[in-house]
Amino acid sequence: MARGLLLLLGLLIGTSGAQAAPSASIYLEDLTWPELRADIQAGKTTILVPIGGTEQNGPQMALGKHNVRVKVLAGKIADTLGNALVAPVVAYVPEGNIDRPEGHLRFPGTITLPPAAFETTLEYAAKSFKLAGFRNIVFLGDHGGYQKNDDAVAQRLNREWAGTPVRAYALTEYYRASENEFAQLLKSKGYSEAEIGSHAGLLDTSLMMATDPNLVRSDMLGETKPGDGTHGDPRRSSAALGRLGIDLIVAHTVAAIKSATAHH
Repeated sequence: MARGLLLLLGLLIGTSGAQAAPSASIYLEDLTWPELRADIQAGKTTILVPIGGTEQNGPQMALGKHNVRVKVLAGKIADTLGNALVAPVVAYVPEGNIDRPEGHLRFPGTITLPPAAFETTLEYAAKSFKLAGFRNIVFLGDHGGYQKNDDAVAQRLNREWAGTPVRAYALTEYYRASENEFAQLLKSKGYSEAEIGSHAGLLDTSLMMATDPNLVRSDMLGETKPGDGTHGDPRRSSAALGRLGIDLIVAHTVAAIKSATAHH
């Protein structure tokens, strides 16, 4: 009996000391902590922090556009890099003053945070990733309104971490590719600036169709009008156009991350 107890104890000790194999998922929230530790030890030392926002997107597109889009694109970027994982999406961002609602806040469902609260969220998320063992912490902002906040947080962290090998990056290439460069690509294919739009138009809606078509109300594409939150004309939007944008955004962002981290 004593021998049997010793064998059982040996098995338990062996199991508790076993190392988890690197995981199959690139999304941090899908992993257990031993799987995450194994991934980092295997070389996945870059963490992408996708930053979205919850806001109105016209009558034809769901409020979670930015959150869903940035998670999908961050996943594709991580897959292409090969040494990266994706953090949970930051879904609450500055959208303006709650006491004097303007812009997107005039529509139900838009959620806002004070800029200081948003920056603190990013700062402590980044510090948590540093504690876990990540060396490159990359903010990917899908919305234009907080790009300067992302950069301010990265600069503060890098001053604090100057004597360490860890760095934070607020790369604007992701946002520029999703807005300016994709817009230029659409213009080269004959679409007008008025169609492409600046919010919930052809560009935005096509990207959503390519990432999650369930969030687009196709029967409403011809129903948009001034004052409904749409800036552009989504009627000729398509998943095929959106896939062109995805390829462009992923390629430009991967190149920017490789350049920034190699330079450091």
